[in-house]
Amino acid sequence: MTAYTPTEMMTIAAARALSNDDICFVGIGLPSAACNLARLTHAPRLRLVYESGTLDTKPRVLPLSIGDGELCETARTTVPVVEMFQYWLQGGRITVGFLGGAQVDRFGNLNSTVIGPYAHPTVRLPGSGGATEIALHCGRIFIVMPHGPRAFVPRLDFVTSLGHGPTGTERRALGIATDGPVLIVTDLCLMQPNPDTKEFEVVSVHPGVTMDRVREQTGWPVQARERVDDTPPPLPEELDVLRSLQQRTHRAHGLDTAHA
Repeated sequence: MTAYTPTEMMTIAAARALSNDDICFVGIGLPSAACNLARLTHAPRLRLVYESGTLDTKPRVLPLSIGDGELCETARTTVPVVEMFQYWLQGGRITVGFLGGAQVDRFGNLNSTVIGPYAHPTVRLPGSGGATEIALHCGRIFIVMPHGPRAFVPRLDFVTSLGHGPTGTERRALGIATDGPVLIVTDLCLMQPNPDTKEFEVVSVHPGVTMDRVREQTGWPVQARERVDDTPPPLPEELDVLRSLQQRTHRAHGLDTAHA
């Protein structure tokens, strides 16, 4: 079996969740790698949009930011940011949004604002950007984050982006029509919300990972579905395409390729 890293497993697992029918609001970093991997493999008709207003973009290399010229140069068209949010996002035209954060809780709520008390935080984070709107208006939300007890917490220090609410009932009570978080992809497992409680449960563990390991790295008493599957390992073709994309990106941006 071809060797791979936990980050490669996470990226490939996230890519597999996308289909040819999706219009995806893409974030920079791992979400961008996952979305472009899907487009270059099993979902060539996947349409990617970025916050800067680029529609149906097909970057040859991964962008460094939403303002990277690669996105505009390879897009079908570029629209003003206000149109991106008001017409495309709030208009219900985006099927999937990828999000991450510094903290996530059992109901898929996210914090990307502060660690510690808001008035006197120990760490001040970048903030929402467009994440708050993405969380509310995309049809479904996929959360992609490395797994660990500092990130998977019983209670957020600050709610930046609404998942299913602090008790799992608030999203429905507010009458928000979109599904909200439906998948969490980590370097250990895949998680989905319980249909009734909306609490995220483990549905699949990656090769070599046990439920005990997942529980050790989760800040709440995480539950498992009655049947927990084994995540299929990365295929050689998936690894080849992902690594080629990363190597092109490193060369294009003049970065060290030793660990590409």
